[in-house]
Amino acid sequence: MTSKIYDLTVQTYGRSQLLNITGEVERIVSQSGIKEGTVLIFTMHTTAGLTINENADPSVVEDILMELDKIVPLNDNYRHTEGNSAAHIKSSLFGISLTVFINSGRLLLGTWQGIYFCEFDGPRQRKVLVKVVAE
Repeated sequence: MTSKIYDLTVQTYGRSQLLNITGEVERIVSQSGIKEGTVLIFTMHTTAGLTINENADPSVVEDILMELDKIVPLNDNYRHTEGNSAAHIKSSLFGISLTVFINSGRLLLGTWQGIYFCEFDGPRQRKVLVKVVAE
């Protein structure tokens, strides 16, 4: 089995933001030369996450962020004193890793699916690890 880990740097510009990183992950898969296998995507941050969701209509991302803020408000008498408890909770709800199949050298995603880096405590420069694994 062949695999390699690639670093992907993500720059965020707002406190909460979903950034479509599908193109960057596709470039890494293409660069790897692996035609069949999986790609593992992982972020090493406790106030960020990853998700797969619709990439055709930007209002979907806006709706997700709007509803998240209702479910997990920025200030809610949290005990954690750094002021980013909401970000930690959101990260836990989304998760910090994804697995996507590779078929014929391409990500096997649905027609409207995209891979998103989820920033919940920005703006920051973040790191995403992408491991491409041959079948």
